[in-house]
Amino acid sequence: MAESVDFEAAWALAEDIPGWLTRDQGRALWDAAHRLGPGRTVLEIGSHQGRSTVILGIAARSVGASVIAVDPFVDWLGGASIRERFAANVAKAGLDGVVELVVGYSTKLRPTWTRPIHLLYIDGKHDYWTYTDDLRWSAHLPPDAEILVHDCFSSIGVTSGTLAKVLAGTRYSYVDRVGSLARFTLRRPSLADRWRVVRELPWFTRNVIIKVLLRLRLRPATRLLGHRAAHDPY
Repeated sequence: MAESVDFEAAWALAEDIPGWLTRDQGRALWDAAHRLGPGRTVLEIGSHQGRSTVILGIAARSVGASVIAVDPFVDWLGGASIRERFAANVAKAGLDGVVELVVGYSTKLRPTWTRPIHLLYIDGKHDYWTYTDDLRWSAHLPPDAEILVHDCFSSIGVTSGTLAKVLAGTRYSYVDRVGSLARFTLRRPSLADRWRVVRELPWFTRNVIIKVLLRLRLRPATRLLGHRAAHDPY
């Protein structure tokens, strides 16, 4: 049964969960899930402690949709303890009947997956090979469905994958971004769609420079580029 909840109430629950999703990016996920209809499914790749899952889950519940969260919860990220925190955060948000957890690597689950999905959110491992493989989950999406990708223009692996599969490809069209969260649609790109990707490259280059400066402990220099946080841009 659909339930009417506004974004601010959902963000109040998600905000206290550790993670890198910003408020504006959470709103983008919320809006994308709200564009779905009853009985539709969101697939989230990379859930961590559930910050984005809670936003997607509450939005999905309000329109009668559901969320499948895929995450391996590997040991170096805390193993079972992270999984337990994820489960606790989902339960606290009242989403036990809305969010289904599938524990495993997205790249290993994908080849045998048969269930349809209607919205894809990718925030998994950020290397080129994993990201481009995660894009292949789009085989289960209907035409013109949305794909959202976190760290799209702040990770070398994800950006290079986007250049190869979106800018130089024929399957995905770039729409817009909120910070590093990019939105694509599953349709053949026009020249204007490709040009929008090219226009993001200076911003990506800036982010790479900021990351290098932060690792060199040159945080004051990052302020010259407009970055005032101690963490990487995302």
